Amino acid sequence: MHFTPVTLCFLVRDLPDGGRVVLLGQKKTGFGAGKVVGLGGHVEPGESDAEAACREVFEESGVTVREADLADAGTVRFVFPARPEWNMRTRLFVATRWDGEPQESLEIAPEWFAVDNLPVERMWQDAEHWLPMALGGTVLDIDVVLNDDNTTVSHVTHR
Repeated sequence: MHFTPVTLCFLVRDLPDGGRVVLLGQKKTGFGAGKVVGLGGHVEPGESDAEAACREVFEESGVTVREADLADAGTVRFVFPARPEWNMRTRLFVATRWDGEPQESLEIAPEWFAVDNLPVERMWQDAEHWLPMALGGTVLDIDVVLNDDNTTVSHVTHR
């Protein structure tokens, strides 16, 4: 089975009141337009997953993240039985250090959300199955299999 390599990087910061927020963004164009998503995208030929994550965060938000500041949050393989060309192997990263403040780009309108109150109703349905764990420090190795509608989750397998 072929999987397109992609990355997602979640910038997380602690608030003075003890809360935590994560940077997500409303996707303005392309795959997932209109949904709230993590920052990330395709890994280019010759690029490592970490390099791609840093590049994508910069392109989508203007924020600079160094590879050394990425924490591995694991891998989610998205399986689309009705559209196998959409299958993705997604490397997840979390960062708590970066330079700059997020700015809107042509692709993403960034927004901070409370980690304990994620906007799952505005996200892909699969996010509720893995994003809280990734933000909570779990290093994931899971498969998310979508239904034939390519939107709802059939099942999740933890490896």
